[in-house]
Amino acid sequence: MPTASNESVSLYYEADGGGDRSATGGRPRADGGGTVVCLGDVGYGAWQWGWQHAGLTGPFETLVTDLRGAGRSDAPPGPYAVDDLVADVQAVLDDHGERRVHVVGAGLGGMVALELARISTRPRSLALLGTAPVGADLTLEPLFGAPDDPDALESSLAAALSRDFLDANPDAVERIVEWRAGEDATREAWDAQAAAVAAFDISDRLYEVDVPALVCHGRDDAVWPVEYGRRLAENLPRGEFVALDGGHLIGIERSRAVNDRLFGHFESP
Repeated sequence: MPTASNESVSLYYEADGGGDRSATGGRPRADGGGTVVCLGDVGYGAWQWGWQHAGLTGPFETLVTDLRGAGRSDAPPGPYAVDDLVADVQAVLDDHGERRVHVVGAGLGGMVALELARISTRPRSLALLGTAPVGADLTLEPLFGAPDDPDALESSLAAALSRDFLDANPDAVERIVEWRAGEDATREAWDAQAAAVAAFDISDRLYEVDVPALVCHGRDDAVWPVEYGRRLAENLPRGEFVALDGGHLIGIERSRAVNDRLFGHFESP
């Protein structure tokens, strides 16, 4: 299990589809599309990227990391800040030997992606799923489910996925609940991550994020309203907005449509 360290915080990550990296000194192989780094949403473990991992691995190397507080990464006392999470991502990329990457971030992970692109040249492009340039007005509590309470985990999915998806995919819901029980953040760690969202505001500095940025948002997102995504794309120098039918976890609910757009975005010059 590869881990990176940011000072005393151990950070878990997995990389797949990169082939033999030894001949390139850790750089992407010339015959591949580069590395796509996946940064997750508040409280969720790496399970949330199963749909994109399956769709992108091969043409791209995929690198999935658990943000501090969730999954197999450490959960130091909070509150956390987006700056802490950016430093964590930098540590993972350094450990993996990767200099420039495509970044896809959901919710909190999208905020981390924006700040990473603002302060560094590492991102080649961004894909932002259900995120926002400012977090102070968001009410995230409906998304929380205690990992040791299966009923709470299932009921909290009503804030993350549309009723149509929940009703039509009972087997997927059952699997998600199982994954959440094993990987999602505890109450304390969830609050620490949520504090990073609440304190984040890049609205007056979006002009500094000058890489191509695809913003995908669910039209029925009950927690991160679709207008936040629309406004984000409009104020990014190279932003593109795509609204899809579905809820907050649009990468799960509309995985095929999202993956198609990710392919086109990451393969663009």
